[in-house]
Amino acid sequence: MLSLTVLSLLILVFMAVGLYSKSADILKENSVWTLLTSSAWSPFNGQFGFWSFIVSSIYVTLLSLIIALPISLLTALFLTEKAKPWIKKAVFPVLDILAGIPSVVYGLWGILIIVPWIANSLGPHFVDYTSGYTLLAGGIVLSVMIIPLLVSLFVEIFSTVPSEIKDASASLGATPWQTSRKVVVRKALPGIIASTVLAVSKAFGETLAVLMVCGNMVEIPRSLFDSAYPLPALIANNYGEMLSLPKYESALMFAALVMFVIILIFNTVARIVLHKVEEKFTL
Repeated sequence: MLSLTVLSLLILVFMAVGLYSKSADILKENSVWTLLTSSAWSPFNGQFGFWSFIVSSIYVTLLSLIIALPISLLTALFLTEKAKPWIKKAVFPVLDILAGIPSVVYGLWGILIIVPWIANSLGPHFVDYTSGYTLLAGGIVLSVMIIPLLVSLFVEIFSTVPSEIKDASASLGATPWQTSRKVVVRKALPGIIASTVLAVSKAFGETLAVLMVCGNMVEIPRSLFDSAYPLPALIANNYGEMLSLPKYESALMFAALVMFVIILIFNTVARIVLHKVEEKFTL
């Protein structure tokens, strides 16, 4: 069991080493700082700047989280604290179905519904023209994809809060909303943070649905109605098609390495924050 545990941990190391070795060619000719901070992307001229892709990935992930987190949190509170049994029997199977739908279906739904809505109804109120294939479309589609995951995790977390604590809060005169907000959420805060970290990791690496609705233009999005080009979409769009170009495969492997490092740093920081929260807020 110890050997298998060590092996599972070494998989992370093997992935990092493999991605770095495949990125070695482009790193020999360009500094990491230049690759990360430049927005010039012209593979035919040997220019590989990843800043616009990194910014697009971060923006679309944060936007999806801003949309999904409050919806998921309030939905989970309702299901655990107020919903009647028949509502739970209807909602939980729907969440399971939503969680199992392939990402390409979400992408098609985004193309058929969200993109035209942004282009024809929402966008004209804010900008002169938008194609609908925007950062906002990617954020909406991605938020819908992670809502079932967040709701399921939050429901499990809230269900573990002891009823004695909630009864004690009610006996002191707290309203149901005060009990949910100041007792249930406070007690479950470490689990909420851990679930959010898992959702962010999933959202950051999502490829196909985001690729289909973001527009995939190499530019730094300045507004919600600009196109975006996240790192996963860059890899999925180009790997295997233009590898005859010098350094192109190495550049795409470096993009994968950047994603790997960003997720690793984010999870490490989140674990540190989670540890601090557990010390401060655990009742």
